[in-house]
This record gives sequence, C-alpha cells and structure tokens, in this order.
Amino acid sequence: MKPGILAIDIGGTGLKATVVNERGRMLVERVRVPTPHPCPPKVLLATVKSMTADLPPFDRISVGFPGVVRDGRVLTAPNLDTSLWARFSLGPAISRAFGGLPTRVLNDADMQGLALISGRGLEFVMTLGTGVGTALFREGELMPHMELAHHPIHKNKTYDEYLGEAARKTVGKKQWNRRVHRALELVDMLFTPDRIFVGGGNAARLEVPSDGHIAIGSNDAGLQGGAALWREPRRR
Repeated sequence: MKPGILAIDIGGTGLKATVVNERGRMLVERVRVPTPHPCPPKVLLATVKSMTADLPPFDRISVGFPGVVRDGRVLTAPNLDTSLWARFSLGPAISRAFGGLPTRVLNDADMQGLALISGRGLEFVMTLGTGVGTALFREGELMPHMELAHHPIHKNKTYDEYLGEAARKTVGKKQWNRRVHRALELVDMLFTPDRIFVGGGNAARLEVPSDGHIAIGSNDAGLQGGAALWREPRRR
C-alpha cells in the first residue's frame, strides 16, 4: 500500500491520529488518547510517537494545533498553557521525532475547515470543543488566522469562556445552544458568510436550523483536513 499522510489532531481534551490518503479518506480507524496535563512539548511528542506506533505507513505528516501557529512555530497555546509552548518550533520537532519526515502544522480549526468547506464563496468554520476555534475561507483559500475565541462576546467573557466545554457543563444544553446561536448571529453580522460549518466534539450537541446556511461537520474532519496541507495551491 502506498504510504499515506499521518494526520494528528491535538486538542485540549484528546489527541487523535490516523493515516489519510491524498483525498483525505481515512485508511484506518483513528486512535485517540487523553491529552496529558500538564502537556509540555516533550510530553506531547512522546505521547504522539507512542500512539501512532501501530498505524499504517506514511511519508508525510500534518498536524492541527489548538493555537496560533506560524511557519511551524507555536505562538499561543491557550488550552495547553502558552507559557510552555510560546516560540516552540513544533513542525521541526515532530519531523525529528519521525525520522525527518516532512511535516506541516496548522491551527486545528483551519485544518478541520479544509475538510468541511465546499470551496465556493465565503465560508466560516467554528469548532466547539474544550475551547472555540474559528477559520475563514474565500473561494477555498484560507484567510489569515484570527483568534476570535479570545475576543469578548458577552460582558467580560470571551468566546472560549462563553461557549467552551466548561461553560456548556455549567449552563446546560439549552442555554448553551442559545449562546452558540447568538455567537453565530454575530458571525453573520461580521462576515456575512455564504455558509457556516460547525465542527468539533460538541458540534453534535448543537441544534441547527434547517435552512442549510449552517451545517454540522464530521468530528473526523480535524484529521481528514490534513490531506489538504499537501495539495498544490489552486491557481486563480
């Protein structure tokens, strides 16, 4: 079998990995382990190496990371402790851990969005998990990453604090749904997107209208999007 792409989705609660082909199809069931806490780079690298030991062959690696990533280097990691991660060159470190295999790292919401979008018009992606992730695409092209999750949405609460897992458990499903819908209304006012995709572990808890403007994405999209990191950019 031709080597695939190792896709790794790093979350504040769980670490997931699988091997996908160039179209993003999973070649094997994903493996998942709880995210260690604390989770400094050394611990994360050892955990990822261990959990992927039995996966099929791969010759490239894609990583979705929950924070701002630029040129393979972590700038922020709010759910893993930025003080442990700031300025850490995650891409080169993952590559070294796997014998020098080519590695590309992207924000986790951006990577998930690559598997969800249609590639037409202006599309917004929101991921709901431990925290909140966002990504914006125009005609299939990823726009500069925004950390909307850390912008205030209600009084002194950020999107993360208002919609994240801790908030969901505190206010309950009904009130949490209202909060998410309020956030999506603000997204519509800010961007007027043609479509909104909602992903992440808590997306299945969201009740969405049937008008087709908002769609729930597969929880595997955070891995399947890893294939897109290795595609040639589309020529305009």
